[in-house]
Amino acid sequence: MKEGGIYRDLAEAFGKRGIQALLIEMALPEIEVVANNLLGRMTDNRMHVKFETQRETKKGDLLETLDINIADELGTRNYEMFSGGEAFRINFAIRIALSKLLAKRAGAPLPTLIVDEGFGTQDSTGLEKIKEAITSIQDDFEKIFIITHIEELRDAFPAHIDVVKTAEGSTIEVS
Repeated sequence: MKEGGIYRDLAEAFGKRGIQALLIEMALPEIEVVANNLLGRMTDNRMHVKFETQRETKKGDLLETLDINIADELGTRNYEMFSGGEAFRINFAIRIALSKLLAKRAGAPLPTLIVDEGFGTQDSTGLEKIKEAITSIQDDFEKIFIITHIEELRDAFPAHIDVVKTAEGSTIEVS
């Protein structure tokens, strides 16, 4: 009987409501702060994210969850209710926050950030805010690669690697 209790305790500790839940609970506030800092810069402090790990059911019980609540001047809405440009900025902020947390926990620098496309969802104001956000985090990375077909964004950065497709194959120009 004593051995069975030990196994039950271990199963609970290593189950989804055990250690992993505690680790998530401890990490989320830091992720939220970093994501909101960056999201605030990209939206003139109009948008904010809040991570919720519990939700009350209709019966009044608490359900373990991971909800990302996004608020702007219109109130709190589901992620799906935001435009493509807004969703891109939300994703960008959360991904950078996760990257920073993982690097910090590993005790390693973040050597490279690669952002592949996604900028087509941005209007001119959104593109300007994205450029400012990338510039604001440049000291956190040794190298930042932006992959884009948008001239306005491409020209915002000092170094370029242009890939040009030809009938004989692709060529590369570094400037």
